Formats: sequence, structure tokens, C-alpha cells
Amino acid sequence: MTVDNQSQTVESNSESKLSLSGDANTTDQDTFIRSRTWIPVRFTQTMWTLWILSVCALIVWTWRGGTFGVPSDIDIAWIPTQLFSIDGLTLIIWVAATFFSGIIHSYARRYLAGEQHQNRFFLSAFGFTVAVIILIVANHIVIFTLSWMIMGLLMTALIGHNRGWSQAQMAASFARRYFLISGTLIAVAGGVLWWTADVVTIDAAVGADVISGLSSLTIASVTIILVLAAMIQSALIPFHTWMLSSMTAPTPASALMHAGFVNAGGILLVRFGPIIEADTRLLIFIMLIGALSALGGKFLKTVQSDVKRKLGCSTIGQMGFMIMQVGLGFFAAAIAHLILHGCYKAYQFLSVGDTVKHVTPETVHEKTESKSELTISRIIITAIIAIIGGGVFTFITGKGATLDSGLLLSGLIVITTLHATQRILQHTTIAKHLRYGAIMIVFIPAIGVYGLLYAGIASIMEIGGVTPAVPTELTIAHGIVAGGFLISYVVIETEIYRRSHRLYVLLMNISQPPGETLLTTTEEYDDH
Repeated sequence: MTVDNQSQTVESNSESKLSLSGDANTTDQDTFIRSRTWIPVRFTQTMWTLWILSVCALIVWTWRGGTFGVPSDIDIAWIPTQLFSIDGLTLIIWVAATFFSGIIHSYARRYLAGEQHQNRFFLSAFGFTVAVIILIVANHIVIFTLSWMIMGLLMTALIGHNRGWSQAQMAASFARRYFLISGTLIAVAGGVLWWTADVVTIDAAVGADVISGLSSLTIASVTIILVLAAMIQSALIPFHTWMLSSMTAPTPASALMHAGFVNAGGILLVRFGPIIEADTRLLIFIMLIGALSALGGKFLKTVQSDVKRKLGCSTIGQMGFMIMQVGLGFFAAAIAHLILHGCYKAYQFLSVGDTVKHVTPETVHEKTESKSELTISRIIITAIIAIIGGGVFTFITGKGATLDSGLLLSGLIVITTLHATQRILQHTTIAKHLRYGAIMIVFIPAIGVYGLLYAGIASIMEIGGVTPAVPTELTIAHGIVAGGFLISYVVIETEIYRRSHRLYVLLMNISQPPGETLLTTTEEYDDH
């Protein structure tokens, strides 16, 4: 063999070894990638499977008139009804919770692709959803309380997902204290019911015979304790700082928090609704608490400078409105609101990156200058369209047709429509004929969808024996709330509040989370 042939043979062998080595490296890399993506893929598929099963269960349950129609020859005595209970409210929340979680799981697969600890995130997110599913079906107060606490602890794990970020860890620690207090309050309420009425399940506690045997002091104590737990979980004022400090959470975690976690406060009050509605004065108390956060969240939003904080303050206001609906006696409306809010906030957080635009001072000035002033004709048109919207809601739901708290509920829908309508009218770049058409095409049907959803949820709750609404008589407190919403609408639309420096400073101070959870330099964002 010549030297040239030997050289060619050596080169050929070297190329073969490199090729084999390259193939081995590629195979190892593919195996590593599959191992890293197995958990996200499987958990996402499982979540969508749970959603499909929940939808099917709701359809079957409703079609069979509030039962799954188990044949009499099948032994179901082994099912621990003392521990778990399924009704229309349970199935509705199951459908909503698994749907939101499925969307967020799908988004997180792309958002966290290649992230070192993505499997840990998916374990926490999936575990959180399972805790919610168990919470909704739990009938025993101990299981309900444990699920509530586990749900909170898993949410703090999501808030502090980035363990190398000290601000995220401080935010998680700060939120954890709130969530543990909230769970402890539920345990205390359960202990009071066990001590005074010898009941350990929610179904027994909300039974008419048990409630009739409770003293006014016991009912008031249990209600106030449960309301405090709901306020903490739903980040109502003054317990809102844990939410504003959690902006260091990954975007999918924020979406899961705002679309699902905070809604638990409303679900808690609806589950214990018969106890809460036993005293009308307590309902008025809940209405005032909800109204304070609904209005406060709206004003806090006006002084925020970044998108996520604005969305956080918006959630505070919307959760206040949800709790306020409970106080008005419309439990089905509160459930409808939390579902619609979940859809809206999930979209807002998952698309928040698309809303951030770089502008120059000149473009901001041009945009400000293009904002036209209110005129009498626009005010009249806005009012007419808003009244039509309120009429649509009343026609579909029947609420607002009599002199009770339903009138205030419809009135708030009118004010909401006024606000949304005015926002559209101020976009002067839209042609006038399209401007008014957009209001009729978008906002009026939106109110119709709200009304239809409310009517559907109320019907399902009635089939399962859950009271969807207990309207109360109008009082001075209801009038004060209605006046407060109307005045706030005028103040915000006319921007009168901008003239008060004291109000600005007050709102900024109220919306400030603990300093250790804040970033002081933009470089810290770049590091994580």
C-alpha cells in the first residue's frame, strides 16, 4: 500500500469516526430535548383532556336534569359523599378552570422553551390546577381548607419561579404570608361551624335546618371571617399589595394568577352563600367592601406607568366588582363575571408584549392633542346607547325591572357601557359613521353575551339546587354606591382627578408594594 493510499484510508476512517460521533451527539441532543419537553407536552395534553371531560360531564349532568343517571343496579355506596360533592357550580368552574389552564399551559410551552427550569414550572402550574379542581369538588371543610392552602403555596412557587432573582423570592415570601393567613381564616370559620353546629361538610353547613339553629353572632362571625379570607385571596383593598408585588412572576404565572387564582374569593362566598344571605345587613357590608375595591382599583390604575401594574390594578377593581355582585345577592352574576374576567385577563397578559410600543414625546403629544373634547351631542348619544345596553341586559335576565338590588346591578352595567362608549368616541381617527356603528356592533352584543351567560349559569345552578340570586331591598347604602360609581365615572372621564396633587400622591402610596420586591435598575431585568 502506498503512502497516498494509507493517507486516504486514515482520512476516510477519521471522517467515519467524526460522522458516527456527530450522529451520536445528534441522537443524544434529541434525547435530551425530548426529556426536557416530555413533561410540558404531557401536562398540556392532560389539561386539555380534562377540559373535554369537564365539558362532557356538564352536558350530561344538565341533560339528565342534575344527575349523572347512574343505573340503580350499580353500587355507588363506596363514593365518599361526605368528602366530595358535584353540582352545577362545580362543573361550571371545572370547565372554566381547565380551559384557562389549558391555554396557559400551551402558551408556556413556547414562552419557556429552552428555559432551564421549565419542568419545575409545569409541575407547579399543573399541580395548582389539580388543587383548584379538588377545591371545587371538596365537600368536607378540612379538604376544602387544605386545597385552598396548597393552591396558595403552589402559586407562590410560580411567583418565585426564578430562584436567582432576590426580588422574586421576596415577592413569593410576601404573598405566602397572605395566603397562609387566608387559609387559616377558612379553618377558623370551619372550626366555628363545627363547634356551634357539629357540622364538618359544606353541604351540611349551608343547610336550612343548620342555619336556622345558628345565632346571629355566629352567622356574623363566620361571614366576616370568610369575607376576610376572600378579600385576601382576591387582592381587595387593603390586601392588594401582594398582587402588585408579584409582577416579577413569569407572564404565564401572572395569567394563571389573574385569570384563575384571584377568582377563588368569589367562589368561596358563593359556596357558603346561604350563610351569608341569612342576614341582609351582611350582604350590604359585602357590597360596600366590593364597591370600595371596584372604585379604588379604577383610580389606582390611572397612576400606574407600566402595563403589568395597570393590569394588576384592573384586576383589583374587577374582583371588587365580583365581590360586590355577591353583596347584591346575585351569585350567578358573580360566577359569570369571574369567567368573563378570566377570559379577558388571560388574553391581556398573554398578549401584553404586543401592546408595548416605543413612542417618542412627539407621538405622545400628537396622540394627546388628537383626543377630542366631550360635546353635548356625544354625551346624549353615549347615554342613549348605554340605556339601550342596560335594557338589553334587563330583557335577557329580568334583573332591573323591579325596585330591588337588581336595579343597581343593571345600573352598573349602564355605567360600564358609558365608560366603554366614551373610550370609543374619543378615538377621533375613526370615521364618525364607523365610530357609532362600532359601539352598536361590539358593546351591545357584549352585554347580551353577559346576560345570556348569566341566565345560563343561573339555570344550571338552579338545577343543582344552588340559589343563583337573592335580590335585596334597596337601601341608602345602595344609593350611595350608585352615586359613587356615577361620580367616579364623571371624574375619570373629565380627568378632574389630575388637578389634585394630593390625590396623585395618595394613589401612588397606596399602590406601592414592599420596596424589597421592586427592581431599582433596568439591568436587573436583563440578567433574568
